[in-house]
Amino acid sequence: MTGGDEQTFLLRFSLSAEIPPSAWDDEDFEGDEWVKEWEERVKPGLVRSVFTYLRQQDGWICHPRNRGIATSDEIEIVVRKTWQKKR
Repeated sequence: MTGGDEQTFLLRFSLSAEIPPSAWDDEDFEGDEWVKEWEERVKPGLVRSVFTYLRQQDGWICHPRNRGIATSDEIEIVVRKTWQKKR
């Protein structure tokens, strides 16, 4: 890319769960159920929504980039503006 310019924007989600002490006494309780719900239901929908929105913007293209970090820890989205001369 010649004459390019770059900027970084970070949107970070810090996840936690409030689990009452009584839940730990339940033999059917799995302490990581909330993490599974995030990974299987919430995060995929969120990522789809981001890509859908970005792809609706004229002159902008996007794609995921993998830098060797697990997708459970990071999803990088490369967004590039195709410069168009104003008329």
